Amino acid sequence: MKRQNQKIALVTGGAGFIGSNLCERLLGEGAHVICVDNFQTGRAENLRSFEDEPRFEFVEHDVIDNLPQWLRGGRTNFTHIYHLACAASPPHYQADPEHTMLTNVLGTRNLLRLAEETGARLLLTSTSEVYGDPEMHPQKEDYRGAVSCTGPRACYDEGKRAAETLAFDFLRGHRADVRIARIFNTYGPKMRCDDGRVVSNVVCQALSGKDITIYGDGSQTRSFCFVSDMVEALSRLMDSDRAVGRPVNLGNPN
Repeated sequence: MKRQNQKIALVTGGAGFIGSNLCERLLGEGAHVICVDNFQTGRAENLRSFEDEPRFEFVEHDVIDNLPQWLRGGRTNFTHIYHLACAASPPHYQADPEHTMLTNVLGTRNLLRLAEETGARLLLTSTSEVYGDPEMHPQKEDYRGAVSCTGPRACYDEGKRAAETLAFDFLRGHRADVRIARIFNTYGPKMRCDDGRVVSNVVCQALSGKDITIYGDGSQTRSFCFVSDMVEALSRLMDSDRAVGRPVNLGNPN
């Protein structure tokens, strides 16, 4: 698959909320997009608007498993790999914590090795959850966080921290060109109603005429970002040479 001077992007988790919006953006820019998803939380309907686009290919696959041979060994001349694959909402990642952890560790290793083999630049989507229950607000990228490695969220929090470690190890070893995004609360089209996070809960309760649930005393703060802004940020981060060797928070400074 040789397309001279064309961006050839692999998007893992591409049928998910952010991933499908990213695929649509990349296609609009003229890229050839190969989307990989196992439909654990992604949905085929998220791909409907562009699934017939000739520059779009879909592969149903779990990144924990070895990648299909045709994706490896330089047969596909990837220029960019966007690694978004992983359940991201608490109800979903806690439903199968072992799979969540392995997605972050084995899945990330598989994609880093692919980047090494193909020479593609890789963007890993990490999370603000690496800060755990922070004692600093807002959190800067050099804040180490307050994370439990034994709690019910650890499969996701610690999994993402491990994924970042792998990515930086590949970068330091000159094995892959890596960017890391720590994503904060994102909302917008294609988000799931059963996402379990505050925006989807409030919107879905309002649409169904139910009372709005407020947890705690209502004083909690979140950094919200609309999905098109998040996709723009991911695109800019992927193309940036200023973000090498450090994670970048993506959210809302307000």
